[in-house]
Order: sequence, then structure tokens, then C-alpha cells
Amino acid sequence: MAGRTGRAIHLFAVLVAASTALLIFAGGMVTSTGSGLSVPDWPNTYGWFMFTFPLEKMVGGIWYEHSHRLIASTVGFFILVLAGLLWRFEPRAWVRRLGYIALAAVVTQGLLGGITVLWYLPEPISIAHASLAQLVFCLASSIALFTSAGWRRGYLRDGLEVNDRILQKVALTTTAIIYLQIIVGATMRHTDAGLAIPDFPWAFGRLIPPHWDAKIAIHFAHRVGALVVSMMILATTAHVFYHHRRRAELVRPSLLLLLLLAAQVTLGALTVLTGRQHVINSLHVITGGSVLVTALMLTLRAHRARFAAGPDAGGAFVPVTRPGSLGNRPGSTGRAGARA
Repeated sequence: MAGRTGRAIHLFAVLVAASTALLIFAGGMVTSTGSGLSVPDWPNTYGWFMFTFPLEKMVGGIWYEHSHRLIASTVGFFILVLAGLLWRFEPRAWVRRLGYIALAAVVTQGLLGGITVLWYLPEPISIAHASLAQLVFCLASSIALFTSAGWRRGYLRDGLEVNDRILQKVALTTTAIIYLQIIVGATMRHTDAGLAIPDFPWAFGRLIPPHWDAKIAIHFAHRVGALVVSMMILATTAHVFYHHRRRAELVRPSLLLLLLLAAQVTLGALTVLTGRQHVINSLHVITGGSVLVTALMLTLRAHRARFAAGPDAGGAFVPVTRPGSLGNRPGSTGRAGARA
């Protein structure tokens, strides 16, 4: 891509990712306020075309649900435009495919949202709807990363890239565990198990709940998952700080990951202690998504050496079979992958 065009597409991808984050927050507000069926029809709103529904009628739960639909439609349009821009200007076939996948994902997300309303909030569909939203956020953020100048340059320092096999594995595992934790959290939210254990940090005044049912089990699994996620994030960031403290492209997301983790744990505690206050609960949802995306960005940057380097290649994926777990990879200047 030409310089100005590439920068413009990158900035638009950043806008798409930010809009997706706003959409997730808006979805959290719908669930937290119990507004999922405030608008009982779909795709219309009380028989009105979505974008012509009168503002004065947006009251109570209708405000949350209809606003969510408007934001979702905007995000869907943004991703459609982004996929078109990538198709027209992006020379890397795998990045173009990522745009198509993002478009398919957001269309599926919209259909799941409609089914959720038409079928009166079935738990499996609602959980899938919430979980897929986080994947759309990841896809949009990944495209923003792959179109950035830093990714195209390969984050070279003294002509070297990080190729730390241990970091790659640990960061990837951490990201996967965070996503599993988000699915458990979505399950807890949509099965109304958020206050199944009403105290924090204890469980009915004890370390382990003295009695069990399905909701208590889901809630406690989420708490255990939070502990596992915290340990994995601490292990990942400690590895970065110890082995790669001079690599800003790894240190910055690691610092952000720690800050987001602290915020997420605090919000999780406040969600219980405030009886699921809707703003706090929704912030907990989007902060969890931000933890996931930040871990993914760190993981992708740790894997950058597995992509062909150079301004023309721009990061075409190639397998790296070089031995060593903490080595650096010299930057390549080949043209492989200029257009697959």
C-alpha cells in the first residue's frame, strides 16, 4: 500500500476497533439493565425502521437496547468498509482474508443478536452472542496492528527481531485462557449467576462455598478462572520484563496488561459488592475484552519474527524453524509475500 493510503487504512482500523469496544460496553449495559427484550421485534424497532425510530420514544430500557442496535449497525458498516478497503488496497492476501473473516463474524454477530430477541433470550444464543463480540473486537484490533507502521517495519532493534519461543507459547496460552474466562463470565452473566455468591473475596464467608448448585458452580468457576488468568498474566509479563526489558513493543503492552488486570479484578469485586451496579458491571465486561485484546497484541508481536520482514513483504507469514528459545532473528529484506 502507498504510504498515505496505508496510514489512512490503519487509522480507520483503529476507529473500527474502538467502535467495537463501545459496542461491547453498550451490550453490557443492555444485559446489566435487563433491557434485552425492551424492543421485542427485530430488525425493526416497534415497527419502525431502525434509523427512523423517534428519539423521544427512546426511554427506559428502549434507550439501552435501541442504542445498542444503532451502534451495532454502525460497527457492521465500518467493518464492511474496512473489508472493502483491504480488498482494494492491501497487498497481503492473509490480511485481506482477515478482513473478510471480520465481516463474516460481525454479520453472524448481528444475526445472533436478532435471534436472541426473537427467541426471548435463550441462554446458549446469548452466551454465543457475547463471546463472538469479543472475537470481533480481536479481529478488528488485529487488523489495526497488521496495518500499522511498526508491524510493517518488523519492530527491528539493531537489525534484530525478538524470536523468543518460550514467550510465544506462554503469551498464546495466556490469551487462550483469558478468552475461556470471558466465555465463563458470559455464561455467568446470562444464567443470572452474577450474585450466586454474594460476598467477596470470600464465598459465603468461607474459602470454598459450603453448599453448591449450578449457579454457584458457574460463579465460583469464574473466580477460580480469574486467579488462573492473573497468574498467567504475571508469568507472561515477568518474562517480558526479565528477558526483553529494552523491547518497547513488548514492554508497553505488558505494562498495559498489568494495569488492565488490576482494574478488572477491582471491577469484578465491585460488581459483587454493589449488587451488579449496571455501569460497573458493563465496565467489567469491556475491561475483560481489553485484557483479551492486549494479551493478543502482545502475543502477535512476540510472533512477529515468524512473518517475513521488510517494507515490501509487510509481514507475510512464513514458518520459522530456527532452533533456540530466546534468540533474536535478523530482519529480512526479501519481497516474499508482496502479494499472495
